[in-house]
Amino acid sequence: MPKLESYNRKLSYSYALGVFPALMLLESRPECVTRLLLHPAGLGNDGVEKLRARCAELGIREELAERVLRRESKKDNCFAALVFEKYACDLDPNENHAVLCQISDSGNVGTAIRSLIGFGIHDVAVIKPCVDVFDPHVLRASMGAFYKMRVHVYDTFEDYRAQHPERALYPFMLDGAKTLTEVAPTARPPFSLVFGNEQTGLPPHFATLGQSVFIPQSREIDSLNLAVAVSVGTFVFLNSCGGRDA
Repeated sequence: MPKLESYNRKLSYSYALGVFPALMLLESRPECVTRLLLHPAGLGNDGVEKLRARCAELGIREELAERVLRRESKKDNCFAALVFEKYACDLDPNENHAVLCQISDSGNVGTAIRSLIGFGIHDVAVIKPCVDVFDPHVLRASMGAFYKMRVHVYDTFEDYRAQHPERALYPFMLDGAKTLTEVAPTARPPFSLVFGNEQTGLPPHFATLGQSVFIPQSREIDSLNLAVAVSVGTFVFLNSCGGRDA
């Protein structure tokens, strides 16, 4: 087998770090998995043994790789990981979407994805320039949710709109025209919730592309963390308009 390299976005593969995220990958996309990496200290652990058994059923090679696990996780207690080939997804045009525009923080993207699937959105458009969605730290922050999602990266927001033109857009902006609780009950699926960069938010012209929305907050903070805004916005929209899956 070829030597495993330190992760970078040019590689054709990535790492699913940790037992639980690895099990989620096996459940959702087993055809992409090529290798199981194990830490000697984790052998006998219930989760690790479950992972080994499932990989054996699927004919996936296992190997001891303590050094690789430490290098990729930057931790001493990462006991297992899967190596998998990157894959492409198309968004479902009939489902609600979240659009993450020019997000640069790996943890924010991973946590946002975890929240989105928890509240009923399975389709995510990510607009460049952006974090590498296959970065192991994005994947781990999602706690395996990424593998159950349809995530598509677009060069520009215009490219996304060209592919999905007939959708109501709800850009979340600090100077949005209406509050979240005013807008959400009137939304009709399928729609797109649009969120901007952590520092700069969405450019002003997004207010002309759809119904701009703001989340009321106290004067004691200047803004909400991206993942928090995604969580609050998605929960309220999908529970107010009946767009949430049971």
